[in-house]
Amino acid sequence: MRPTSLLGILSLLCSGVCSACGGRSGPPPVRPVRDTLAQRAPPPPAVVRDTALEQRADRLELRLIEKEAQVDQLQARLDDARREVVRAMAKLQSLATRAEAASGMAEAEIALQALRTGGGERGGSGGSGGSGGSGAQGTPEISQATQLLQLATAEFDKQNYAGALYLANQAKDVVAPGQERVASVARGSLRQGEVLFALPLRLQTAGRANVRAGPGSGFQVMFTVDAGTPLTGYSYVEQWVRVADEAGRSGWIYQSLIGRRP
Repeated sequence: MRPTSLLGILSLLCSGVCSACGGRSGPPPVRPVRDTLAQRAPPPPAVVRDTALEQRADRLELRLIEKEAQVDQLQARLDDARREVVRAMAKLQSLATRAEAASGMAEAEIALQALRTGGGERGGSGGSGGSGGSGAQGTPEISQATQLLQLATAEFDKQNYAGALYLANQAKDVVAPGQERVASVARGSLRQGEVLFALPLRLQTAGRANVRAGPGSGFQVMFTVDAGTPLTGYSYVEQWVRVADEAGRSGWIYQSLIGRRP
């Protein structure tokens, strides 16, 4: 009786398994796949900084400030010239003498020579008839003053002594900013890659800033200026500008910390 009962149990187990297998009508249901790529937020675009492009943009900004200052100065000179012409027309009987014109031209020539010997033609072609200041580190006032003196000489030869004296005075006015800039730069020799502005720039600080001993963040801090401090810019090396404050202190400041003074 025991073997028969064991066989019966095994038979029942086999029949249960077979019935369970046969009860499936098809393959298991397929679960939908979540489109995780569609639901995932796109990654933010990668920002690639072009250092060379940024430096070029900064140099162009400096050049723009320089050109704006030149335009302002030319406009001021034009206004002065108009006023001078009006005064001359009103005083036709009080013409300058030959001696006065000769003296004014001599003073202008001395001032121009002082600018040359002060280092203004460093990198230029030299000589009174050359293109002094044509080099990257040259002083453009030399060329302008030379042309004015040549015109003054031509008027002097025509016995237009008033015109000669006027042009000589204009030459002295042109030389003065160059002397101021060369004197400031002479406190420290020109550095490699340093470029002089065409004329001193009227600047001011955009915020509290350090003025350093050289064109770089690794140089010693010479002094600190507050926001809105008036400065005068004379030259630049890449993104650093050589400046001086109203007290005569000079140094280097990063370009983004300064702007044009209204």
